[in-house]
Amino acid sequence: MTRRSTLLLASALFASPLAAQQANTQADYAAAMHREHMNETPTASPAAKIAPRMAVRGETVVYGTEGGKSISGYLAKPSSGASKKAIVMVHEWWGLNDNIKAMADRYAGEGYTVLAVDLFGGSVATTPDAAMKLYQAGMSNIAAGERNVASAVAYLRKNGATSVGSVGYCFGGHWSLRTGLAGGAGVNAVVIYYGAPITNAQDIARLKAPVLGLFGGKDTGIPLDSVRAMEAQIKKAGKPVTINVYENANHAFANPSGQAYDKTAAEDAFAKTTAFFKANLK
Repeated sequence: MTRRSTLLLASALFASPLAAQQANTQADYAAAMHREHMNETPTASPAAKIAPRMAVRGETVVYGTEGGKSISGYLAKPSSGASKKAIVMVHEWWGLNDNIKAMADRYAGEGYTVLAVDLFGGSVATTPDAAMKLYQAGMSNIAAGERNVASAVAYLRKNGATSVGSVGYCFGGHWSLRTGLAGGAGVNAVVIYYGAPITNAQDIARLKAPVLGLFGGKDTGIPLDSVRAMEAQIKKAGKPVTINVYENANHAFANPSGQAYDKTAAEDAFAKTTAFFKANLK
């Protein structure tokens, strides 16, 4: 753990039991993600090499501001024109790299306008150690991150989207759920790929959208008991939730970047994701 994250944890211990618990949980997940990715590099997996089903075009756009600075992301849409059905995509712990942009293109090829957001301020990691630092920084200010993804939802709505979904991988899986929390009624569907679960009832109470969760049974970084605890909280809040566990898949089985790709699980998960969006984005 870096000195900065240690100080954050120490300060939280004096703030409140809940804050201390959350800080400990974040530190645990950061260490777990480092362990899961320690032998990987952010190279394109087969997931990022599948061509979109229709022609798409992409561009860099400014979708909001934070701390007086512009926030840029990657906007992909069908070449025939923007779709009114839109998706916020959140990158994994490597950052908004070309592999994530390729996945945004793939979703755009399914007929969606896709905004791949940036929660790392333009930084992209090329080593697990660098990625862990970005992960820790991204988790150190939840409020700023939620303003970021809420700005993405607002941007899509302002530019003609009549429905908005969210999807993210790893770090982005957690933030896909937070997009649902921060976006409130502006988000119509949430897809989580093996992201750190959120189990706090007050947080989950903000959720307005149905949730699809996709996890690996052999994922040692995301304990399935915490996934089931999240599922229970979402059900308790009265929101539809479906959790799919691929028993033989590891963490990052569908990642655009990395070497843990599992073709069978990834293709089934993508099919379930697109079916979920088709059912909930109108």
